Amino acid sequence: MHVTIYRGTHEIGGNCIEIATNHSRIILDIGMPLFNEDREPHDTGALRRQTTDQLRQSGVLPNVPGLFDESNSRPDAILLSHAHEDHTGLLGHSHPDIPIYSSIGTSKMMLAGAKFAGQPVLPRERQQDLTSGQPVQIGEFTITPFSVDHSIYGGQAFLIEAAGKTILYSGDLRLHGRKPGMHRALVEAIKPRNIDLLLMEGTHIGHPDHRGPNEYDLEKQIAEFIQSAPGLVLASFSPQHVDRLVGFLRATKKAGRTFVADAYTAFVMHLIASETPIPRPESTEWVKVFFPKFFEESYRRKQLENHFVLMSPARIGMNEIRANPSRYVMLFRPSMLDSDFGGSLPERTRCLYSRWEGYLERPDSQLVTTALENAGGDLTKVHTSGHIHAGDIADLIQQINAKQVIPIHTFEPERFQAIASNVRVLADGVPIVF
Repeated sequence: MHVTIYRGTHEIGGNCIEIATNHSRIILDIGMPLFNEDREPHDTGALRRQTTDQLRQSGVLPNVPGLFDESNSRPDAILLSHAHEDHTGLLGHSHPDIPIYSSIGTSKMMLAGAKFAGQPVLPRERQQDLTSGQPVQIGEFTITPFSVDHSIYGGQAFLIEAAGKTILYSGDLRLHGRKPGMHRALVEAIKPRNIDLLLMEGTHIGHPDHRGPNEYDLEKQIAEFIQSAPGLVLASFSPQHVDRLVGFLRATKKAGRTFVADAYTAFVMHLIASETPIPRPESTEWVKVFFPKFFEESYRRKQLENHFVLMSPARIGMNEIRANPSRYVMLFRPSMLDSDFGGSLPERTRCLYSRWEGYLERPDSQLVTTALENAGGDLTKVHTSGHIHAGDIADLIQQINAKQVIPIHTFEPERFQAIASNVRVLADGVPIVF
């Protein structure tokens, strides 16, 4: 087999990997880069607006034969490990004849992201389902997906077999989420096999091994912060992070409050209610749905008329929330400060911030911080990473016991050599044969 990492050997995000035999080729992830060469964050919105030619000229599109052009040598398939844009963001520029494989959960998260957040569309006519533990044949490859715990619903790792060789691609994963059984099932399934190559994510390699709380401990913290809050509680987290959503829902119910989802979050809850024990907003007494003005006034509103009709029994307005703010825990994003709250928050509002801290440096987040101060409220950070801790990486490498480990999704791949003896550091675009 040939392995070429077109992006990801020395950066976090933007994964794009080609696995090839003499007669078949597959692509693992097709991500938008998060950072430029100076490690400064990209303007994702600006990248979304660029054409295929513009992205090619700027070097954002990896130079993968047949993936983004009309070459006769097209890949047999694109496999998506999960729905985050740094793994899916260039999908819309790929050749329309290439099939796309993903979990049902990933397809649902991409649907929600496309409808509400301008994220990439996953064309139905190209998508094929991957079910955890069930092998599929793609050309000369046998692919077996395994569910993994990550900060988005539907994540998978891939076991890839061909030409007498075996590769395990971790995707993005962690061992401290709500579903530790996923990690155990993966390791048990891998044990009888001889893994030749482990493509291992290393987001936290090079950082101090500070093992933050797991999602269950985080839920307890959230519950305590809600119960001690004197007024409205704003919840700032991604609706696609279903583990975090479940934590906030459970903590809200425990505190005897009502959870107010926005239209985006309600859509996600409705999509996955048939697969996971999560309340349906339209039929749950202690869940309400708020429709932010910026969304109601956007072109997407007309595309989702059925969703608005379905959620109308649970609808709640700002006047009702302001009349008794201490009754509610409300999903919040900075754009709502002006459009829905009129620039000022209710007295003693608490914002539970459950995202990457870097977003707090953005101007819109700083306006929220000021508004909280003016209201006599506070911003409380309550978060844990969606990526595997450095110490857990060492444990997982040992459990899988691959002949070679290739770091990916990390700025410091050389640091893997301190935790494993069989590490091989690659460069972007340089193929290896094994």
